[in-house]
Amino acid sequence: MSNTNDAADDRSEERRAGAGSVQSVDRAVSVLEILAKLGEAGVTEISEELGVHKSTAFRILGVLENRGLVEQEKERGKYYLGAGVLRLAGAAAIRLDISQEGQPVCRALAEDTGETANIAVLDGDAAVNIMQARGSAAVTAYNWLGRRTPLHATASGKVLLAHLPAQRREALVTRKLPRFTEHTLTTAAGLREQLTAALADGFACTSEELEIGLNAVAAPVRAHDGAVIGAIGLSGPAYRMERELLPELAQRSAKAAAELSRRMGYAG
Repeated sequence: MSNTNDAADDRSEERRAGAGSVQSVDRAVSVLEILAKLGEAGVTEISEELGVHKSTAFRILGVLENRGLVEQEKERGKYYLGAGVLRLAGAAAIRLDISQEGQPVCRALAEDTGETANIAVLDGDAAVNIMQARGSAAVTAYNWLGRRTPLHATASGKVLLAHLPAQRREALVTRKLPRFTEHTLTTAAGLREQLTAALADGFACTSEELEIGLNAVAAPVRAHDGAVIGAIGLSGPAYRMERELLPELAQRSAKAAAELSRRMGYAG
């Protein structure tokens, strides 16, 4: 009987903790919305807007300040939105911009080659496909949109991985690399070699590394400041996108990447 009561108490405590966590997140978001509306506000104003004690508002502001999402005017004690919000907003804006500007470029690449063209961006430790266009030869209806794919086993992933800052890139290269097919690169040394080649060539290729019978190529898309913000490329069946044809298809992808980069404001 005692064990049953203990288990019930544990579940009740977990529910209370979960509800408290959700409430804390909701209040933190509300603080950001309050500062967006008012421009700046003190602890008293924020606590009144939230309907909480000043100490609670102060704790929430402390967490947000530690993450760079709010900053404090030291002399007056007022809080305002921090650079961290701009960083997050900038990332969202880039994704929206590349989606909008990439549509005609992606379609043109698919029409030019007959294969499936994709645009991918970095999403944590994976690449996520945000756009797809199918060419006349793409007989399958496989949808890559929204799919997160491994960086080490895809052409777009290798492009994105190759252009990461050295420390972050090395952390991803040296972790355990899952094997998807007999052709998947699973050693740090082998992956480093391919990433070095991708930087030198301006594109990356994969041959049946994610799925048997699937080959792909990709090239980097740059923002106005030259930073790589995405990859555009082609994928198709290995019997049609044969290994010896991949460099040529990669060059066509690189041309499309240059056009999309120009649309994103890159003048290089």
